[in-house]
Amino acid sequence: MPLPLSRAQIGSIVESQDAPLALWSGAVSSGKTIASLLAFLLRIVVAPDHGLVVIIGRSLNTIERNIIDPLSSTHLFGPLARHVHHTTGSTTAVILGRTVHLIGASDARAEGRIRGSTIALAYVDEATLVPHAFWMMLLSRLRVGDQSRLLATTNPDGPFHWLRKDFILRGPEVGLVNWHFTLDDNPSLAPTVVARLKAQYTGLWYRRFILGEWCLASGAVYDMFDEDRNVVDLLPYMKRWTAVGVDYGTANPFSAVLIGHGEDNHLYAVSEYRYDSKLAYRQQTDAEYSADVRQWLASVRRPGEQGQARGVQPNWIFVDPSAASFMNQLWAEKVPNVAPAVNDVLDGIRSVGVALGSGLLRIHRSCAGLLGELPGYTWDEKAAERGEDKPLKTDDHSADALRYALHSTAHEWRGLIDYKEATSAAA
Repeated sequence: MPLPLSRAQIGSIVESQDAPLALWSGAVSSGKTIASLLAFLLRIVVAPDHGLVVIIGRSLNTIERNIIDPLSSTHLFGPLARHVHHTTGSTTAVILGRTVHLIGASDARAEGRIRGSTIALAYVDEATLVPHAFWMMLLSRLRVGDQSRLLATTNPDGPFHWLRKDFILRGPEVGLVNWHFTLDDNPSLAPTVVARLKAQYTGLWYRRFILGEWCLASGAVYDMFDEDRNVVDLLPYMKRWTAVGVDYGTANPFSAVLIGHGEDNHLYAVSEYRYDSKLAYRQQTDAEYSADVRQWLASVRRPGEQGQARGVQPNWIFVDPSAASFMNQLWAEKVPNVAPAVNDVLDGIRSVGVALGSGLLRIHRSCAGLLGELPGYTWDEKAAERGEDKPLKTDDHSADALRYALHSTAHEWRGLIDYKEATSAAA
């Protein structure tokens, strides 16, 4: 049976049918995707034959995951789902008997995929992630008279993002209607799901993805960091040595942070290696760094074990992917489990923020470099005014090492978060 709809969802579906540009924005899981897809299905039925129908997303994989999979779900769309046909990996689908083209738009070059086309109906997933040049090209392709329609969804971004500045704030001028959704607009969400969502996002992303604000990336990146909650003097027994994150530096500091999974099911930044050539008045070679890191890991005390047990072998050593020569040095010396870190900066910051904000991550007081950097790690406000979310690239070496270790293993530890505890702590 299809999911129930809220009054806000029904209203947006009805009103969108006459809007040249229709945008559903707001909180995650607020029901905007379901409403927009129902509106899209209604428009497919009446879309002119002499124009293409397209679905646009960051990549083909995200289109399949965010759009095609939900449309194919009888739980969400009932008998309509039986009229959605798609083979994984194909760039077309057949929806309600109409061929629909699936177009990934990860960069400005993607505009060539629609150049010269006549588009009758377009659906855009996560519009803020679509390049501005592609969006403008798409608008120019909507040329089936006054019958062309564009429907889009998005989570909020910064207040200077082109979508807000040039379209949302100028809605009546450009023919755009925007509906803002909150978690309360999704009647299918259970209270436990709402609590989990609120615990998963912290700081900047809580304001954008939960409160639905178009807010500036300003101030501290990790404004959820709390010394009383996140810093410890004693460590429990470690069930698993999860990973080491390495931020490579020659003129800048070299930092490595060791993460362990404690017997209390919390993550711990147990120990840190750091070398600053400016303080030492000497730069080191890859071979010297490799020897130092191996010696450091061999000397790390294993807490909760009898005596003074020392020496750990982490499951992974994740290295700054730009440090190819250092990885080659480690591989040549047959250091096990070395891999390039996942270096998606914003997603990585979000992973660290979740671990800190939920109370899952605790940092031992001996990690002086990391603890010295986290409170002062700030957003670049000049970049934010240009519509970009970027942290300032100063005093971030241990913070980057922590990000490499945590984000590269996020799939392993996210299930450890106690969302009830996290929600009560946030309250």
